[in-house]
Amino acid sequence: MSNFLSKAFGFDAKKHTVRTEIVAGITTFLTMAYILAVNPGIFSALDMPAGSVFTATALAALVGTLVMALFAKKPFALAPGMGLNAFFVFTVCLGMGHSWQFALTAVFLEGIIFIILTLTKVRSWILNAIPLSLKHAIGAGIGLFIAFIGLQNAGIIANNDATLVSLGDVCHGKALLAVIGIVITGALVILKVKGSILIGILVTAIIGLFVKDPATGAALTTFTGVVSAPHSISPIFCKFEWGSILSWDMLAVVFTFLFIDMFDTMGTVIGVSQKAGMVDEKGNVDGIDKMFMADSIATVAGACFGTSTTTTYVESASGVGAGGRTGLTAFTAALCFALALFFSPIFLAIPGAATAPALVIVGVMMMGPVVKIDWEDYSESIPAFLTVLLMPVAYSISDGILIGVISYVLLNACAGKFKKISPTMWVLAALFICKYIFI
Repeated sequence: MSNFLSKAFGFDAKKHTVRTEIVAGITTFLTMAYILAVNPGIFSALDMPAGSVFTATALAALVGTLVMALFAKKPFALAPGMGLNAFFVFTVCLGMGHSWQFALTAVFLEGIIFIILTLTKVRSWILNAIPLSLKHAIGAGIGLFIAFIGLQNAGIIANNDATLVSLGDVCHGKALLAVIGIVITGALVILKVKGSILIGILVTAIIGLFVKDPATGAALTTFTGVVSAPHSISPIFCKFEWGSILSWDMLAVVFTFLFIDMFDTMGTVIGVSQKAGMVDEKGNVDGIDKMFMADSIATVAGACFGTSTTTTYVESASGVGAGGRTGLTAFTAALCFALALFFSPIFLAIPGAATAPALVIVGVMMMGPVVKIDWEDYSESIPAFLTVLLMPVAYSISDGILIGVISYVLLNACAGKFKKISPTMWVLAALFICKYIFI
């Protein structure tokens, strides 16, 4: 059995346990299962069948995560990316006036280009060129970002016209439930209880049965059923619009998808790999090409199924925080996505307020790399700080990385520290500046 697990998932019986990997996989799934509910809602603006989009979302996550488990043998899960789905719907289709078939074609072409870039090792070449201080900052920035997402989804952080954000009503509803969950999950982590993050999610979801939503009076955790048959994806399967592939609009859309996806994935892989201890002393990620290939294949498959760009999920950090280190974690998450096709009412019953505490606690776990940044060397610490700061503030992993690279090059060049800037960093900074000017 151990030989099979080793060959299939990179499992080492001396370092890993099956129970921990399975718990980690379930934890990862539960913290990202919201995409199954969110994606159909976003695509409803295009009158795409919600049931078909739900199935396409689950299938894209299933395929991508299986490739990550069996090919890359890493504990990361994939699904259609937040932000990328909004760009698909609200910018490409509703903003630019293109059909959803046009946008799906752009996603498909982006995935093919990514496969080519991965085979030629261009993606790993770019990743390895990023300075170590920025790599440490990326991990910490993602920690703040996912904690902010959790607090926002739970209503602990609320929108405010005057100050943009403010503290929500933490004495009622979902915000109260999330606060209770943070206390429970935090206590379990402090006590070093195995599977503490997953236990925290489940206990918080159960408490949600008795906590009312002030707006509706309904319980925050509600069950609408148990089993449902998977919806057909035939209305959106492989619906590509080949007649527009040589247009300037197609070029711009493909490039934008490519840009956002590359650096979102790159940031996630760096940050979560640091947490998992899968980096060397220079911050380089072990097996990065295989992880990028899984991401590329998932994007192509997702476009065929009928959904937006599929990417590696930052919520994978929750599974890593629960102890996941091998492809068995990803395989478990993939099985959960397969089950979700038939048991969606159960999976979708867990409210965001129950998964928010996991994101907050994992955010704490990911802050560790900041101590490795030389804060006294301002040529390193200023770009690193901007990277950490801008991920949650700009609500974008990719923008945090881009600004970090640009500021690193400009600050060191102005200070006369040209030897610290590699040719690759010069090229990246120039491309990133052009991105902000022209896109």
